[in-house]
Amino acid sequence: MTDQTQQFASDNYSGICPEAWAAMAEANQGHQRAYGDDQWTARAADHFRRLFETDCEVFFAFNGTAANSLALSSLCQSYHSVICSETAHVETDECGAPEFFSNGSKLLLARTENGKLTPAAIREVALKRQDIHYPKPRVVTLTQATEVGSVYRPDEVRAISATCRELGLHLHMDGARFSNACAFLGATPAELSWKAGVDVLCFGGTKNGMAVGEAILFFNHDLAEDFEYRCKQAGQLASKMRFLSAPWVGLLQDGAWLRHANHANRCARLLAEEVADVPGVSLMFPVEANGVFLQMSEPALDLLRERGWRFYTFIGAGGARFMCSWDTDEARVRELAADIREAMRAAG
Repeated sequence: MTDQTQQFASDNYSGICPEAWAAMAEANQGHQRAYGDDQWTARAADHFRRLFETDCEVFFAFNGTAANSLALSSLCQSYHSVICSETAHVETDECGAPEFFSNGSKLLLARTENGKLTPAAIREVALKRQDIHYPKPRVVTLTQATEVGSVYRPDEVRAISATCRELGLHLHMDGARFSNACAFLGATPAELSWKAGVDVLCFGGTKNGMAVGEAILFFNHDLAEDFEYRCKQAGQLASKMRFLSAPWVGLLQDGAWLRHANHANRCARLLAEEVADVPGVSLMFPVEANGVFLQMSEPALDLLRERGWRFYTFIGAGGARFMCSWDTDEARVRELAADIREAMRAAG
């Protein structure tokens, strides 16, 4: 196997989808105004407003860490806190960026069920202490789909939103795989976001066919006050912004965002089906988005690595995560499944 062979460690391994590539090439004609004052950025923002059926504020960032961290910082003062799951990306994989950009807002970890926060868990953390010596809860952040591949249903988001309103909390959604959640549920972006009570959504493009780029959507306009200054100060205002926003036009204008998410989800389901009867292999979580979490023996995992497969095993002994992408080849999925079957047999 070469370094260019399709792998399942992360959907970040994939290349750029043709729709995003074509839009960027089209944008690379002549001169356009800088710093977002160009037709491509305006078109991308308008596509988001049509897709979400509302007049939201739209901003663009280079990556998810910046998008999430800046969005959270706009909702908090330094003495506030953010309630998140114990596996949330903002807690485990962003190197303290949310705390850095908010000048110290603390992350408070809540219990989850299948990777999802619940109103009861949020209430438990928010009401744990209310004295002046403790950082005041101000925001709840959800990950859609979650880090273990589960998907919040609209009624679950609505229930969490109601709890947030009751407790005076804002609701942020880390939508790195928001497209996959929409594809799984057959729900509209509006139904999974502002109609369910989400204040701010970070919509992921990188994991669904773009080279770089996340969109930050404020459904509550008041919360977006001066957000452009935060982006500039954080180094997220692209001078040639058209190349950050144009790929979004390619992804959104004819539904490619949803087609690619559906394909990735379908490949994940195929992998789960292909190994369902392998002795010693079990699903750790339901397959709802584009990730498959399998429990198998450590010797079998070692054999898979020896065969050149790349995957993450940060979820406990014998647990492995396999991610499918917009461009995953179904034949490659079956090849992986066959090697999993053989590895389990050989490992005894």
